[in-house]
Amino acid sequence: MEAIRVKDKEWQLAGVHYVRTEAMCNGFGVSLEMEFGEDKAGDEYILVLDGIHPVSTCRLHQLDENTGKIERVATLKEYRGQHYGAVAITAAEEWFAERGVKKIFINSRTEAVGFYEKLGYVADPKQITGTGAFQCIMTEKQL
Repeated sequence: MEAIRVKDKEWQLAGVHYVRTEAMCNGFGVSLEMEFGEDKAGDEYILVLDGIHPVSTCRLHQLDENTGKIERVATLKEYRGQHYGAVAITAAEEWFAERGVKKIFINSRTEAVGFYEKLGYVADPKQITGTGAFQCIMTEKQL
């Protein structure tokens, strides 16, 4: 299991896009436009590999000098529950810590909140958005 910091290497971005397409578009029926519409050139990601296979990813967004947000967390269905997502989140936290970030937010699907709580995130029940499978609650963690 290896976490890679991804910015602009095409083969790494291909891994990120593969995981997101499989997990979100094929797995949850999210459209390509919805899943990738907010991505920008120069975005940074974490990609977790199982050997040579891309299995988990997340996008990193620094909001200001002290605050970051981990977005678009996705793990292939067959790899869930095996700590690949936790490896992605830990690598993202390390990336933010190196930049002086003190607080990280993750907007979690309601059904995944327990995963983030195990990693030290606290859910804010006042910040709930969306509906159905994509009802989300904001979580945060102090570094």
